[in-house]
Amino acid sequence: MNESSKDNAIPTKIDLLIHPRWVVPIEPRGIVLEDHAIAVHGGRIVGLLPANEARNRFEATDTVHLGEHVLLPGLVNLHTHAAMSLLRGYADDLPLMRWLEDKIWPTEGRWVSPDFVHTGTRLAAAEMLRGGVTCCQDMYFFPETAAEAFVESGIRAVIGIAVIEFPTQYAADASDCLAKGLAARDRFRDTEQLSFTLAPHAPYTVSDASFERIATLAAQLGLAVQIHLHETRQEVEDSLKQYGMRPLQRLQRLGLLGPDLIAVHGVNFNDNDLELLAQHGSSIAHCPSSNMKLASGAAPIATALACGIRVGLGTDSAASNNRLDLFQEMRHAALLGKLVACDAAALDAHTVLRMATLDGAAALGLDRSIGSIETGKLADLCAVRLDDWMIQPCFDPASHLVYAAGREHVSHVWVEGRSVVSNSHFDDIDVSKLLAAVRLWQNRLCR
Repeated sequence: MNESSKDNAIPTKIDLLIHPRWVVPIEPRGIVLEDHAIAVHGGRIVGLLPANEARNRFEATDTVHLGEHVLLPGLVNLHTHAAMSLLRGYADDLPLMRWLEDKIWPTEGRWVSPDFVHTGTRLAAAEMLRGGVTCCQDMYFFPETAAEAFVESGIRAVIGIAVIEFPTQYAADASDCLAKGLAARDRFRDTEQLSFTLAPHAPYTVSDASFERIATLAAQLGLAVQIHLHETRQEVEDSLKQYGMRPLQRLQRLGLLGPDLIAVHGVNFNDNDLELLAQHGSSIAHCPSSNMKLASGAAPIATALACGIRVGLGTDSAASNNRLDLFQEMRHAALLGKLVACDAAALDAHTVLRMATLDGAAALGLDRSIGSIETGKLADLCAVRLDDWMIQPCFDPASHLVYAAGREHVSHVWVEGRSVVSNSHFDDIDVSKLLAAVRLWQNRLCR
């Protein structure tokens, strides 16, 4: 075909064409594109190309011009407890075990219910979407109710089937947790925006017998396993006393280490632990803000990355953070990583952006579908305004995303090509109605 034929070619009709000033596609690594456009049709990216070429090649039903914005993949929150948003600020300034044993577990024992989970999950989903998060990994009780709330909110979610030995408002024991969680998975098996993992709470709340069953189920059903692991020094010391080995070694003995294991926190991993994780291809969900707030410590993330371990970013819950804000996690991860490594070059902006997108998606087994702006992938995207006078001048959009901009600068969010946030406002979520339900729960908790 000659050049004249190309110019006269009939444009391809598509759903959406986005024209940002910059694109950070994540893959290939470390690049920023300027004056490019993203073409979307049927929920998928069908083109990333120079803007002039896009105008000639495509005819879009909807065209969005974002003159001073950077477009990047939707962020992936690799670890949260969404429903605990209703406990934001409820138990501040306590170390982990006092926080759990004196405040959180007693409150959950009294109040957690399907209604609690539904309202808290909807609040969390709205907060995350407004901040550019299009996919989250959740771990909490009543997963069926959480699934309903995530679907209503329009966010993509990977729901953990929580497992804990002691009785709760949700289940009598670990076996009951698994039975109810697997039933929820069966119900939502064909819901495209949802998937499931197994989610034993922690080594100190799950028995060997339950871990062995979880390992068997994970292998049989092809499910990933996420678990709080090496979060505190006390956890490691207690394991050495009770089992004669570190928690990670115990999981290895029970057959849980592998490429589908997501170790949440990992604050107290030593060099041998990291070598073991690297050998098995396991991932780490790094939650820097929660780790700092609970004074659990600082995870050796620069060393983990040097070992070849995949690391994604999580917020943990709003009860221990107190924000479900991946922009804050990116900044904290970068700064804390440099501090721990005593290396200003550790955890550069592009590395941290990848942790918040593609590496989180890969840990969940979703990297073929989301996490980068590539032709064929689902159009989970967010746009960030960089023209706010308080963050001027901007020399490098990637650097700005990590070190200067915040979730308040997110202007547009799409999940599978469907707009959920436009010009910093929700398309479908009724915030006033949501807040009315939240206030009812606040009043109950205050009593």
